[in-house]
Amino acid sequence: MELKDKVPPHNMDAEQATLGALLLDWGAMSEVILKLKADRFYSFQNQVIYDAMTILFKQNVHGDTLTIINELTKLGKLEQAGGAAYIASLTDAVPTSANVGYYVDIVLDCAIRRDLIRLAAELRASSFDEMRNSKLLLEEAEKKIFSLTDSSSLMQIHEMKDVVYSSIETIENRYKNNSELTGVPSGIAHLDTMTSGFQKSDLIIIGARPSIGKTAFALSMMQTIAVERNIPCGFFSLEMSYQSIGMRLLAQISRINSGKLRNGALSLADFQKLQDAAGKCYTAPLYIVDTPNMQLLDLRAMARRMKVNQGVQIIFIDYIGLITTENPNAPVYEAVSEISKSLKALARELDIPIVALCQVAREAEGSEPNLAQLRGSGSIEQDADVVLFLHRDRKVMEDKNPVQEAKCIVAKQRNGATGDVEMMFFSSFTKFENKAQE
Repeated sequence: MELKDKVPPHNMDAEQATLGALLLDWGAMSEVILKLKADRFYSFQNQVIYDAMTILFKQNVHGDTLTIINELTKLGKLEQAGGAAYIASLTDAVPTSANVGYYVDIVLDCAIRRDLIRLAAELRASSFDEMRNSKLLLEEAEKKIFSLTDSSSLMQIHEMKDVVYSSIETIENRYKNNSELTGVPSGIAHLDTMTSGFQKSDLIIIGARPSIGKTAFALSMMQTIAVERNIPCGFFSLEMSYQSIGMRLLAQISRINSGKLRNGALSLADFQKLQDAAGKCYTAPLYIVDTPNMQLLDLRAMARRMKVNQGVQIIFIDYIGLITTENPNAPVYEAVSEISKSLKALARELDIPIVALCQVAREAEGSEPNLAQLRGSGSIEQDADVVLFLHRDRKVMEDKNPVQEAKCIVAKQRNGATGDVEMMFFSSFTKFENKAQE
């Protein structure tokens, strides 16, 4: 028999056993609904029945044969579900509800196999279309495969004995390593002392008024992380091109005036410095995406790809205000709230710190910013684990002093202290450094 004639993978016995087990023990629905959606069933009538079960569960109505039949009758879908006799027979398909988790796993396994078969067919058809760009086809394939892996995630409840064991193990490992830093270093010594580095699963917000140096601060940290420490790092630049980022990094590392790099007025000594800086950057595990106005869903997918393919241990986003949501007409507050919650969820999902840059309100101009001035939404303050503000004196900036005092204000730290970190800003090559290095 040819492949095209084969019936897609499914297990009708497992589907009926799952539904029958739920009718016998409605309490199991709270576990099953976290893993199983209606479209995971192969049989359409089983999909309709499970849909009705989901509706009853959301309404806090106990599901049994009678209430399911009644709900399907109200929806006008009893016939689509196979009729009352079929629903009543489901409890005969399973002797006990104890193995409902096992039945669900079988249903999910078959569903994933059907998804892979469908995806393979779609990719095969697309590949024959010579009008389609091969790189775009590959990108599309990666996104679809990531969506399959993401759909298999499962919520878990952790018992306290597991929590304590994991916590003690983490503390012992830190003791054995005898390191002050437990997270990714920023390169600013006082900041690292306060935070012990940027921690896994944390959302870190860096806020400042325009032109204070948010991007420069992020690049200064990435130089430490990717170039000096060789820690894989991702950077989503929604404002600057990758060439501009490369120029800034080369200026920071070579300590050549960025104006010289723009106009090409370099000396032989500058070329030597530039060559040395390029050698350091060349193999640095820094991965840049410079798509403007990137959609939130695309950003999440690309971040997952970076985590799996490049093994990034930290991601920077420049900046929140340029991320677009699925609903472009949503009020700013709702859009920013959705973005901040999504970034926090992404940090937890990937188990890495995510550092997002953010503008603060105009009221902060000329003074030190505070949490109430985060632009767009109070949810940023709520969702963030760490909030840092940058502050520099505008008068000193206008004087174009090549070395300026700057301050990083740790305004919020969920698991640590708050306070001020004194820094120096070198305006000629746009870099923040420890004040001790003045």
